[in-house]
Amino acid sequence: MATIIPRWEWRVFGTGFGSAEDAFAALTPGPVVESDELYLLSAAGGSVKVRDDLIDIKLLRELNADGLERWEPVMKLGFPLPAAEVSRVFDALGVVPPPLTRGAYTFDQFLAGLVEPSGVVRAVRVHKRRVRYTLSGCMAEIADVEADGRTARTIAIESEDASAVIAAVRSVGLDGYVNTSYPRGLAALIDGPPRYAVIDVGTNSVKFHVGERDAGGTWRAIVDRAEMTRLGENLENHGAISTEPLERTVTAIAGMVDEARRNHARATAAVGTAGLRIAHNRDDVIAAIRARTGITVEVIPGEEESRLAYLAVRAGLGATGGSVVVFDTGGGSTQFTFGHGPRVDEHFSVDVGAVRYTERFGLVGTVAPEVLRDALAAISADLSRIDGRPPPDALVAMGGAVTNITAVKLGLATYDPDVVQGAVLDQAEIDRQIELYRSRDAEARRTIVGLQPKRADVILAGACIVRTVMEKLGQQTLTVSDRGLRHGLLIDRFGA
Repeated sequence: MATIIPRWEWRVFGTGFGSAEDAFAALTPGPVVESDELYLLSAAGGSVKVRDDLIDIKLLRELNADGLERWEPVMKLGFPLPAAEVSRVFDALGVVPPPLTRGAYTFDQFLAGLVEPSGVVRAVRVHKRRVRYTLSGCMAEIADVEADGRTARTIAIESEDASAVIAAVRSVGLDGYVNTSYPRGLAALIDGPPRYAVIDVGTNSVKFHVGERDAGGTWRAIVDRAEMTRLGENLENHGAISTEPLERTVTAIAGMVDEARRNHARATAAVGTAGLRIAHNRDDVIAAIRARTGITVEVIPGEEESRLAYLAVRAGLGATGGSVVVFDTGGGSTQFTFGHGPRVDEHFSVDVGAVRYTERFGLVGTVAPEVLRDALAAISADLSRIDGRPPPDALVAMGGAVTNITAVKLGLATYDPDVVQGAVLDQAEIDRQIELYRSRDAEARRTIVGLQPKRADVILAGACIVRTVMEKLGQQTLTVSDRGLRHGLLIDRFGA
């Protein structure tokens, strides 16, 4: 076999890659190459395939800190294959070779007599359509793959220079995807529905979701949780994200990225919202997160938050007739989307969030009635953009404040998203809970069944925001959506 210098490789499997494919479309493509190949897969083995009647073996020699893999070609031989080389094939697959009774094996003898009866090695026929490119000095390839009747698209980037590969991956916005070798990618393709992960880095909490999409496009939740990291702690006063909140947030995101990999997610998309939008050190924060986790957080505008939230509501609650307003209140901002059915008429974000008013008016402890009135007046003034609008046919709310209020109303000692989803809250219940929280400090609030302990200090401000929105839009009731930005992001990035 001719001398081949091993390259650092990065590859991803999926159905489509959005803006990354647009970036490749701007490059000069090489010729289209189609091939039929046979991959041999085992639970713990190298990359073994047959193409053009040659058996081709590559072994993984190194994995670097950025998740790149260095594969070394160790065999490319034709059939008949000598028995000694057959043993090397099974060694590469991490499988004990079966008894070899011939001096050499034709392809048919090798496949039918040794591979198929083994019970531990699978032979997968694969058709590829490949187009090659040069990207930032690296070899790159987009391929459409069909295996066992299932299809996928894969993008690969290779170079002897590992840093060049990482730079090329980031340049087309694919650094949120998991580097997946051909053997692992093919096994995932033929063994089950694809999984993807999303992370919503908010001012008050980091939300994490892993979803599995079936052939009909329906999503099933594998993991759905949140961690209160208070990234925006003291942000209102200092204009920058402080060291301790950043460390809490980075630690939470690192754990989520690891959990996504353990759940075999093909990619992880991460977005940041109000806290990162206003922090003057956001670039340093994003760099710190990327250095620890390998994930680049995309800071999205408030209008994009609104659009994704509306998408989540439509997917989670189904068709809504007439006019609908969806609002998502968080720690640093509230997003509004006005629409009719599937059509979005208007969406915007306002800097009205629970953390802001908690810090401004000291709403952590027991609150005097006059202080509560001042806080409500300030919230009302800051929500002036929704003044004078006609009452919608439906009002839908999402976010940690409203889901916690719902859990308290229902007495949920253990949070159940399916019970919360679609629940109805009225003004009387919101008023009852505002008084409940006003008359207690954060420590006493933590004993309330249904209230997440880490949200005890900001829940009063959150309830006041919800109450004010209802009043301004002329609604006695609202419908609760447990599905939020992260669910809309999952649908938007990884398919309906």
